[in-house]
Amino acid sequence: MTDEGAGRRARWTARLGAAVVWLLARTWRVRYDQEEALRAAKPDGRPVVFVIWHGQLLMHLWAHRRRQISVLISEHRDGEIIARVAELLGYRTVRGSTTRGANRALIGLVRELEAGYDVAITPDGPRGPYHSFAPGALLVAQRSGRPVVAVGAHASRAWQFGSWDRFTVPKPFARVTISYGAATPAPDVSPRALSESTGPYRKALEAGVAAAAEAAGR
Repeated sequence: MTDEGAGRRARWTARLGAAVVWLLARTWRVRYDQEEALRAAKPDGRPVVFVIWHGQLLMHLWAHRRRQISVLISEHRDGEIIARVAELLGYRTVRGSTTRGANRALIGLVRELEAGYDVAITPDGPRGPYHSFAPGALLVAQRSGRPVVAVGAHASRAWQFGSWDRFTVPKPFARVTISYGAATPAPDVSPRALSESTGPYRKALEAGVAAAAEAAGR
């Protein structure tokens, strides 16, 4: 298939995907929990760095649509479709990941924050390991000076794929709960320290995202 043909197929797949998501998600009952934590993180209205688990991405895309958010989407082929779906739902997108296009993605995310947009990152994406915390979100926070807010999601009834991220799709008329964690200030350490897998900042935020997801499921 030519590049033009692949691009056309991706566009139509994205449009179909967005239509299916819209029809399904319109039946969901979305509830927001611990919103006071989000308000406390943005007393001046300035943007923050959201971190969410990759497997919960669909619930967040629906619950936070059209809220002036830029989402980091990987550059692989599946990422192209996800990016187009996100854009059709009102998101801005930055392409790249912590392994591919990392420097360009970091610069792009910082620019989005400087322009006044929140940014959302899946620290265990795009390929895992499951619920592991890569340093990208912390590096963005450090360079921009903006805090990190962990966000969890839970569906009362859902399909869960057998993929590495256990991707979750709420069933029709499911109750979807979104829960916000307390803001973590931008780290004041070296980028090298942030890259250490056992570093305290990474471990603390990994626990923070897990806690937000657990709170959403209560």
